[in-house]
Amino acid sequence: MAARKRASVSSDASAKPRPPQNDETLKALPKSTGTAPIDPPIAPPKLGFILKLSALFLVPYLYLIARHFDIDGELKRSILINAGLSLAGFFATVKLIPVASTYVLRRNLFGYDINKKGTPQGTVKVPESLGIVVGIVYLVLAIVFQYFNFTADSNWLVEYNAALASICFMILLGFMDDVLDVPWRVKLILPSFAALPLLMAYAGHTTIIIPKPLIPYVGMEILNLGWIYKLYMGLLAVFCTNSINIHAGLNGLEVGQTVVIAAAILLHNIIQIGASKDPEYMQAHAFSIYLVQPMLATSLALLSYNWYPSSVFVGDTYTYFAGMTMAVVGILGHYSETLLIFFLPQILNFLLSLPQLAGFVKCPRHRLPRFDPQSGLLTGTNDGTLVNFFLRAFGRKTEKSLCILLLLFQAMACCFCFLLRWLLAGWYK
Repeated sequence: MAARKRASVSSDASAKPRPPQNDETLKALPKSTGTAPIDPPIAPPKLGFILKLSALFLVPYLYLIARHFDIDGELKRSILINAGLSLAGFFATVKLIPVASTYVLRRNLFGYDINKKGTPQGTVKVPESLGIVVGIVYLVLAIVFQYFNFTADSNWLVEYNAALASICFMILLGFMDDVLDVPWRVKLILPSFAALPLLMAYAGHTTIIIPKPLIPYVGMEILNLGWIYKLYMGLLAVFCTNSINIHAGLNGLEVGQTVVIAAAILLHNIIQIGASKDPEYMQAHAFSIYLVQPMLATSLALLSYNWYPSSVFVGDTYTYFAGMTMAVVGILGHYSETLLIFFLPQILNFLLSLPQLAGFVKCPRHRLPRFDPQSGLLTGTNDGTLVNFFLRAFGRKTEKSLCILLLLFQAMACCFCFLLRWLLAGWYK
C-alpha cells in the first residue's frame, strides 16, 4: 500500500487523520505542468539475478511438462504457445519500463525511498506506478493468445474475457488510486466492483465437496451454496488484492511474493493436469496457466528493476493487478482452498494488522520499520505487520536480507501447501 505525501498540503489537510500505509515510498503526485529538469535514466535491470531466480522454477516446471507427465499434445501446444508469448512479454516489459519511467517523472509521479532516508539514495526520485506497464503488456498478451487457442464458440471464451475485464478494471482502479490517493476504506471495496464482470459471467458450479471426515455429520457429499458461493468469490477477490497491497514496505517484496505464488500456482496446475483424466478438470487448470504464465513473465521483468536497490516503484496499480489475477485463476480453476494456503503469509500479515486496521490500536501513517542510516539496518516497531514481526523475532537486518527472508517464508508456505495436499490426498476429499 503506497505511502503518499503530496507536494503541497494545506494545514487543515495535514491535521486530518491519515489512513495506514505500508509501502517504502514517500510519494509526490503531479503538482505542476511547468518545464522540469531532465532526470537521469534509471539503473539497468538486474537480469542476472532474474535468470538465477527463474531457473529455480523453470527447471522443474519444464521437466513436469516435457518428461514427467503425459500431457495431451493439443493442450501442451497451447501451454507452450502461451509460454512463448509470455517470454516475448518479458522482453517487451524490460524495454518499456525505462520509457514509461521518463513519462511518469515528467508528470512528477515519483517517490522517495523511506527505508533509505538519511542516505544519498533516500534523495533520489524513484519513478512510481510502473505496474501500469506490466498491466498493459499482460492484457495485450492475454488478448493475442485468444487467436491461438479459443474459437468463437468456445465454452471458455466468455469466462476468459470476463476475467480479463475484471483484471483490466482493477488495473484502472489501481492507477486511479496511485494518482488520486484514494482513502484506504474505499480501497477495501474497489476489488468487489472490479470482480463484477467475472461474477456476472460465471457459469460454473456453485457447489463444494464436503471433506470425507465431515460427510457423516453433514449427511451429503456435495453441497450447493448458490449465491453464497458467488459472495465468497467476491470476498476472495477483495482479500487477494488487498493482502498483496498491505504486505509491503521493502524493495522487491510486492513483486517478489507475487512471483513466488505465481510459480507455485503454475506447478500446482501442471501437477493437477498430469494426474487427471477428466477433460473439463484439465481445461480448468490449463485456463489458469494461460492467465498466470504472462503475469509471472511480466512480473519478473518488473522485479529486475524493483529488486534492491529499487530503480522503480510498482505502485498500487501492480498490487491490485497481481491480487486480482491470482483471485481470478483460483476462482475459475476451482482451487481457492489451495490458493489461500499459498497466501498463508498474507493471511498472517492481515491478522497481525487487524487490531490497527479496525482502530483498536493506534495506527500511524507509515507502519514501516525504523531505518538507521549509520548502520544501514532496519529495526522492528510495534506495528502489526509481518515485516516488523520478523525484525522483532530475528533481530535487526538490512532491507535486502529481510526481503529475502520474507520471500523464503513465502516459498515455505507454498511448499507446505504441496505437502499438505499430498498428505491429505484420498482422506480429506
